Amino acid sequence: MIHQQTLSFQTRGRGTLNISREVAGVVRDAGIATGLCHLFVQHTSASLILCENADPQVRHDLERFLAELVPDGSPLFRHTAEGPDDMPAHVRTILTQMDLTLPVSGGALDLGVWQGIYLYEHRARPHQRRVVVTLTGE
Repeated sequence: MIHQQTLSFQTRGRGTLNISREVAGVVRDAGIATGLCHLFVQHTSASLILCENADPQVRHDLERFLAELVPDGSPLFRHTAEGPDDMPAHVRTILTQMDLTLPVSGGALDLGVWQGIYLYEHRARPHQRRVVVTLTGE
């Protein structure tokens, strides 16, 4: 059995957005008891991360690390068509990931107790983002 659905999210600008509840709803409604849930973000300046969901400082520390590693407006970058955060957003996406594959057991996502699914916006301004959820299993 295969089920596919596209979710849409409005980001607040650079930072993480917990999308665990929405993805879990797709899994629940798909009726797949055992299988895999694949997530894919359809953008080159946003990514998906599986991260600690208990302490928000983990995600803040990640953002500070990436800001230091890939700063906006760096003279290293020539691609600035959409502003000083354009190319850094592309690099951040490549360094993180555009897809996740997660287990489904008992008709639900089988995540660890401290794990959450986050859409990570790498642009400074808010954007509308799409995540394709594909479930396979039985």
